[in-house]
Amino acid sequence: MQFNFKEIFTAFMVLFAVIDIVGNIPIVIDLRKKAGHIQSEKASIVAGIILIIFLFLGKSILNLIGIDVNSFAVAGAFILFFIALEMILGITLYKQDENASLTTAVFPLAFPLIAGPGSLTTLLSLRAEFRTENIIIAVLMNVIIIYIVLKTSSRIERFLGANGINIIRKVFGVILLAIAVKLFAHNIKALFDLV
Repeated sequence: MQFNFKEIFTAFMVLFAVIDIVGNIPIVIDLRKKAGHIQSEKASIVAGIILIIFLFLGKSILNLIGIDVNSFAVAGAFILFFIALEMILGITLYKQDENASLTTAVFPLAFPLIAGPGSLTTLLSLRAEFRTENIIIAVLMNVIIIYIVLKTSSRIERFLGANGINIIRKVFGVILLAIAVKLFAHNIKALFDLV
């Protein structure tokens, strides 16, 4: 086991930006109004389990359908790029399915809001570059932050206000854009080296 603080911090920041739990506070508050109550613990734990399972089995699933990790990481870089554009420009490129059942807050929250296509793709992209144990720590740190944000979402919204949340989204959008470019450059080079 080789723990690397730089890898843990980078993986944490990438996942934090992709999951964008602070930017999703308005959605969380809307869910709370519709469902009456959000099961913060359950949503956080389920999301963490989905992310860690995908970290270990994602590569096998890809091998089963004949896709290498570098190709997936390049696709992941594109997804990160578009998520970053959404965050910076305040546009919506990906429409969420709104007919999901709200009987339990775990389904719309844990999946696809937290452990959605963006974060699952990001995990495999990170795995192409970082050690697994560092990514696991980054996932667990994000799960703790997700839990805290879900538990205190209405207070955070009042404290930051709409403008504060928008500023945070834009800052993380720029960070995410830079990471997407780096991820793309690194993995496209690896793909050309394989050819």
